Amino acid sequence: MIYAFADCQLDVDRYELRFSGSVQPIEPQVFSLLAFLIRERARVVSKEEILDSVWGDRFVSGSALTSRIKAARHATGDDGSAQRVIRTVHGRGYQFVAPVEERASATHDTGPPAQQIRFCLGPDGVQLAYATTGDGPPLVKAANWLSHLDYDWHSPVWRHWNVELSRRFQLVRYDERGCGLSDWDVSRFSFDAWVDDLEAVVDAVGLETFSLLGISQGGPVAIAYAVRHPERVSHLVLLGAFAQGRRKRARTIEERELVETRISLVRLAWGRPDPSYRQIFAARFLPEGTQEEWRDFDELQRRSTSPENAWHFLDEFADIDVSEMAPQVGVPTLILCSRREPDDMFEQSRLLAGLIPGSRLVSLDSANHLLPERDPAWRRFLEEIDEFLPTRPAA
Repeated sequence: MIYAFADCQLDVDRYELRFSGSVQPIEPQVFSLLAFLIRERARVVSKEEILDSVWGDRFVSGSALTSRIKAARHATGDDGSAQRVIRTVHGRGYQFVAPVEERASATHDTGPPAQQIRFCLGPDGVQLAYATTGDGPPLVKAANWLSHLDYDWHSPVWRHWNVELSRRFQLVRYDERGCGLSDWDVSRFSFDAWVDDLEAVVDAVGLETFSLLGISQGGPVAIAYAVRHPERVSHLVLLGAFAQGRRKRARTIEERELVETRISLVRLAWGRPDPSYRQIFAARFLPEGTQEEWRDFDELQRRSTSPENAWHFLDEFADIDVSEMAPQVGVPTLILCSRREPDDMFEQSRLLAGLIPGSRLVSLDSANHLLPERDPAWRRFLEEIDEFLPTRPAA
């Protein structure tokens, strides 16, 4: 759906605001605010309704809402005194007053192409699920925590990734051991096992050379593979990756205690029906997410792995350290990270950029670890990989 008003178009499928034909960079909350006001344009909505819809149960001050209203007016060319787009009704709330025309989005696909899921065996006999889509140059996505090949294909968390990357590449994805459609009952949770699993999937697909994408803890796994097999990796892309896990980079007693508390919380509360415990991780992965995006992420968490395995994953992630291995990477490397990510993640990307010879660091204007489709940083990510990787131009 596209909402056209004044000289603007709010494209809710592409999460874009266009003013006089040009895409306007706006904060995610401002986009959500505009979409909510347009949907409810037949009436005045209270400040409380807006806060509940856009920010959910997170505490937000009235001044924050006022600043987002001001930003929405500025982005749509609305003179605050004339209030041609958003009208302030003192004592009651706000109303969207510009005439709106609803149009179908001509550029929005009905969905990603069909995928065929196959299985192969890791070196220790663990069954691994993988899928291949698209017919461009090969891009392998190293598995990262919280994936489910079947559910991801339609989940709002990963769907836009699958659509856009499959347009450009022959995309290879797989569920790591203990996760998704791969075997959950495994005895070997280790960093070396994850690298071995990546090797097994690449061999099963039959790739000679390919580009490699590592997101989050998939980044260190991709680094280790590129060092093991420099002749097979043509380009390396790292997004939100780290050189050292949280236990390794903790410097104070308080930091170490916080690491152990988070890991223990997963073991004790991950499987509870109350999602509030898992929302700690939604807030970590999508700090600028909407309430709906948090619900989608929680559903992904619930489906993708067991409480016991989630605990094993986080415990092992905390001990990852590729700081001595990273300088051995000899392939062209692009490093991207949201500069406002929690837990000093951007500092970890800066560290990797300093360790990997000739690498380039790109700062994304976001706080989100997993980039939602509406986040302007998502489009910036696609632009960067289009420039960096050998691709088939997207239609």
